[in-house]
Amino acid sequence: MNFFDTDVQELKYNVLKQVAKLAYKDELTTGKLLEIPEIIVPDGEAKMRCCIYKERAIVNERIKLALGGDPDTANMVEVLKIACDECPVDGIQVTQSCRGCIAHRCQNACPKDAIRIIDRKAVIDKEKCIECGRCLAACPYSAITKNVRPCVKACIPKAISINQSNHKAVINEEKCISCGACVYQCPFGAIVDKSFITNAIKIIRESENNTKYKVYAVIAPSLASQYSSIPEITMGKVVSAIKKLGFHTVVEAALGADVTAYLEAKELADKGFLTSSCCPAFVSYIEKHFPKIKENVSHNLSPMAQISKIIKENDPDAKTIFIGPCIAKKAETKKESVAPYVDCTITFEEMQAMFDSMEIDLIAMEESSLDNASYFGRIFAHCGGLSEAVNQALKEHGISEEEFKCIPVSCNGINECKTTLLKASKGLLSENFIEGMICNGGCIGGPACLSHSPKDLSLVKSYGKQAIDKTIKTSISALNSEDIDNLK
Repeated sequence: MNFFDTDVQELKYNVLKQVAKLAYKDELTTGKLLEIPEIIVPDGEAKMRCCIYKERAIVNERIKLALGGDPDTANMVEVLKIACDECPVDGIQVTQSCRGCIAHRCQNACPKDAIRIIDRKAVIDKEKCIECGRCLAACPYSAITKNVRPCVKACIPKAISINQSNHKAVINEEKCISCGACVYQCPFGAIVDKSFITNAIKIIRESENNTKYKVYAVIAPSLASQYSSIPEITMGKVVSAIKKLGFHTVVEAALGADVTAYLEAKELADKGFLTSSCCPAFVSYIEKHFPKIKENVSHNLSPMAQISKIIKENDPDAKTIFIGPCIAKKAETKKESVAPYVDCTITFEEMQAMFDSMEIDLIAMEESSLDNASYFGRIFAHCGGLSEAVNQALKEHGISEEEFKCIPVSCNGINECKTTLLKASKGLLSENFIEGMICNGGCIGGPACLSHSPKDLSLVKSYGKQAIDKTIKTSISALNSEDIDNLK
C-alpha cells in the first residue's frame, strides 16, 4: 500500500524503514548502515538524479537525518546540500519570449537603469537590479519572469535564503519556526526534518517488553484523518498496530487537550486577552517575529505535554512518545518546560515506517478501543476546534457571557496567523482569543501527514462524536486529581 503523495516522501519513508529495521534488531552499526544506499538504489539506471552514485550519496545524507541529524544544530530542519542543486537561480530573468519590441517599456520602467537592449533583446544587469518587479508589469509579452524557489516561497517567516556563491538554500535558525512547510514543498527533497525514530525504538527496546518501565504512545487526534483513502484501516486497527510496535498502551493527546482547554479558558477569563499555546510553530512564530505579544501566549502546556505530565505524575518511571503530523513538536519536546514529560516525538511518516519495518499489516489488525477524551478534546485536530473547546470550558467553569465573553479568531494557516498577529501587535484586534494554527486546516494539514491531499473534516468530527465523555469535566474527572479545578 502506498500512502504517500510524492516520490520524495517515498524515498524518505524507505530510508526510515531500513533504519528502523536495524534499530529494532539493535544493529545500527556503520557496516549495516552503509548497506542501505544499495538496498534503496540498486545497480541499474538512475531514476531521480544524474547517476546512481549521486542517488546513493543523497541516501547517505538522509540516513544521517534519520539518525538525528547534526547534533550541533538545534533546528529541526536541515538542508541536504548535495541534493539542493536543481532549482533555477532566484531572481528576475528575461526569457526567450522577448520579442525585441521598439517600445522598450521594460527599460523605461526600471528605476535603476538596470536594463539594456543588446541585439534588440532586453538584458538585465544583475548588479544594478533591485528586484522591484516593475519590468515584469511593463512587459506586454510576459517575457520577463521572477523565479522564486519553492522553499523560499513556502517560508512566510522568511527564514530561507539562497547562498549566492553556491546557490544552496540556507536556513536562518533565528527566524525558522520548524513549521515544515519547506520540507514538503521542496520538489527535490533537499530539505528534511530530523528524525528521532531510533530514539523511540531504543526506548521501546530497552523497556524489555515494558517490564523495566512502561512506554506510552501519546497520539494526536489528527490520526483519525490519516488512512481515509483505505476504509479497511480503522482508528481501532491503527491503535492495535501501535501497541504491537512495543508500546504498553496508547493514550489520546486529546485528553491533554481537554485539560488544556479547561485551563486556558480560566486563564483567558482572568487575563482578558490570550493566544493559544497548542501549536508549537505558532508559539515560535510569536516568540521570534512578534515578541511584543509573547506574554499574551497562554502559560499552559500544550495537549501533548499536558497529558504526558499527567502520565508521569501517576507513573514516574514511564516513558512517553508523542506521535503526530508535526515537525515543530520535535522542537517543543526539547524545550525546558516540556522535556521532563515527553521523552521523544515521531511523526505519522515515521510511524508508518516502523509499522512496515515490523511487517505489521494494518488491515489484518484487530480493533482496539480508544476512549480517553471528550468530543471537544478530539476536535483540536482541525482549525476552530480549540476555540469551540474553550467556549465549552467557560460554560463548564460556570462563567456566564455577562461575566466574560470569549470572542475568538481562528487562524487557518500561517498567512491568517500573520495578519491576525500584526493586528494584535498594533492594538487593532477586536477579538480577545487567538487560536493559531500554522498549518492550513489545522493539525490535519501537518507537514508530516502520510498524505497531503485535502482532509475530510467529517472524519475528525465523527471521531469526536464517538467519544464516551460528552463534556470536558467528565473527561478529565477520571484523572488522578482530587479537585479538577486545582489542575495546573
